[in-house]
Amino acid sequence: MDSKWRRMAFFMSILMVLMVGAVVFFSNKNLIGTVSQNKTGTAKNNQTDSETVSEEEAAASESFTETVAMQDSLVVSETVTPEDYQAGFAVSDPAKKLGSSLRAFLSDSAFFDQKKSDLQKKMEAEKKNQLSFIITSVDHDMRIIVVDSDNHVVTGVPFVVDVKDSGAYRDDDKDGIIYIGNLQAGKYAVSLEKTTGYTIPEATAVTVKDAVEYTEIPDISLLIKTEAQIVAAQEDTEIQNAREDADKTEITGIQKAGSGKETGIDVSKYNGEIDWNKVRDAGISYVIVRAGYRGSQTGAIVVDPNFQKNMQGALDAGLKVGVYFFTQAVNESEAVEEASAVLELCKSYHLSMPVYLDTEGAGGGGRADSLSADTRTKVCDAFCKTVESAGITAGIYASRNWCGSQLNMDLLQSHSLWLAEYRSAPQYQGYYQMWQYTSKGSVNGIQGNVDLDISYLEEKSNKK
Repeated sequence: MDSKWRRMAFFMSILMVLMVGAVVFFSNKNLIGTVSQNKTGTAKNNQTDSETVSEEEAAASESFTETVAMQDSLVVSETVTPEDYQAGFAVSDPAKKLGSSLRAFLSDSAFFDQKKSDLQKKMEAEKKNQLSFIITSVDHDMRIIVVDSDNHVVTGVPFVVDVKDSGAYRDDDKDGIIYIGNLQAGKYAVSLEKTTGYTIPEATAVTVKDAVEYTEIPDISLLIKTEAQIVAAQEDTEIQNAREDADKTEITGIQKAGSGKETGIDVSKYNGEIDWNKVRDAGISYVIVRAGYRGSQTGAIVVDPNFQKNMQGALDAGLKVGVYFFTQAVNESEAVEEASAVLELCKSYHLSMPVYLDTEGAGGGGRADSLSADTRTKVCDAFCKTVESAGITAGIYASRNWCGSQLNMDLLQSHSLWLAEYRSAPQYQGYYQMWQYTSKGSVNGIQGNVDLDISYLEEKSNKK
């Protein structure tokens, strides 16, 4: 009996071994086939790997197959969409965990440390506080502008500069600009005294010019301010001197221009919002836009807050454009600055009309109101020559009485004259190319009064 049971146990063991062997054999056969198939696919993918990378860099615009795991020679691949790629599988399929893609770390905001190190912050602060000079000279003078690493004027600090063989000069108004006049022509060494919190530049060699050069000043944009930076009510104080000799024959309506004439207007911030299409349809063919003014108290160069809006609006409506600038320059150097500022402001626009310097007074208290006729004439001439050096027609705006008492017009005949005289026919005896015949005009598209003009200018095309 015992012998019989032993024989049955032996045969059962043999049978189980054979069954296990069969299962293992067929399982390995299927596994080998899967691995072979995936290896073939991987080889194909590797052949186009460089193409896939370039497409990803340009734009992840197509789905692609990406290897996401590799263990014991078993390669597993799956299709990845652009959304999956950018979100690291975390958004498009919540079942897939962040990290399923080998490239998902590129869009994982937590992968990189977003906080700047103390060293980085210190280096950035040091760079920001690294100062440098921008120095210009027009005529026996020097203008020193202190700027930071971003080329912004540094204000609020009473900087002191040392000019060798001349002395020390302090920026008392803390505007980052120091002007030194009445210097002897020649070379100077300029240095900045140590200032807490700043890294000062090395001493700079500067050549002071002995004569005016009527050319555009580089980096003039650093001197141009907006009305938000000044007190406009104290700085923008021009007075229309033409009203002093207006008479009852003044014409306030739009005059129809005859042969060789054009009817236009001139505008500034005081004219408010303008519907330029209505202005054009009213019969206006050109506009002289105020670019800005020099402050009558501080001498700051200020852009008219409506300048860009008026320029673009007039051009879009198909009108010819020119510009004017109200001066309070007290010498030729400042006149060159004003001209340079206008050229900078107008560099993006095509001017088909001249650039004019408005030489009116500023109510008696302006910094230039007490200039002699000789000095004022030199200011006007310097402005016009600087503008003309850029290939643009330039001229002077003045009333009849101003031309007779405040300017030597014989010395300005080479420039265009825009005459302001409010009567039916001008009594001015000299030549003029444009006539402002009223300040009480009315034009559809503009609320309130507006200046009306007639141009006798020949058709010209400015370079800019």
